[in-house]
Amino acid sequence: MSELREAEVTRKTKETDITVKVQLEGTGNIRINTSVKFLDHLVTSFATHSLIDIQIDATGDLIHHTAEDVALTIGEAINKALGERKSIKRFGFAIVPMDDALAYSAVDLVKRPFQVADLKIDKEGIEDMPAEDIYHFIQSFSTSLQANIHVIVEYGNNDHHKVEAAIKAMALSMREAMSPDSRRDGTPSSKGMM
Repeated sequence: MSELREAEVTRKTKETDITVKVQLEGTGNIRINTSVKFLDHLVTSFATHSLIDIQIDATGDLIHHTAEDVALTIGEAINKALGERKSIKRFGFAIVPMDDALAYSAVDLVKRPFQVADLKIDKEGIEDMPAEDIYHFIQSFSTSLQANIHVIVEYGNNDHHKVEAAIKAMALSMREAMSPDSRRDGTPSSKGMM
């Protein structure tokens, strides 16, 4: 896999205006300012540990719309950059501890979107982001990426740590799944297509 996998996607609605650029062979560089501080923190953590370079220009009217549309646009950009998903590992998994919290994630980059997120958030929100919007971010990302993503927090006392561990686990499992497989020539499926 010699060519760089990159893409740019713009999503403009009456509620949001978002442009995302991704470079899958990156180093985790991130430029983001959504005006939702915890969302910026989560996406920064995702980029850092997936090693995907991500640039995001985003404005939105409400936290819910911004979080949803940022997730949809990131997922769509990575989906576009993956192309036909040939010669990739396809599957990835990771377990991440963060202080008191432990989270794990498994990803299948098959083109059948499905997600399970059990973050064990106890409060109504974390920092400036409602808990339901954190769950919705993962769901929207999985849908637009067309991936099967399971993210589970095993335990933890601090909601911030639990969610951050989950996002880091998701990032590491994505990094593994989208990595080139030097032994595979073609689609990683017994069906011959994703």
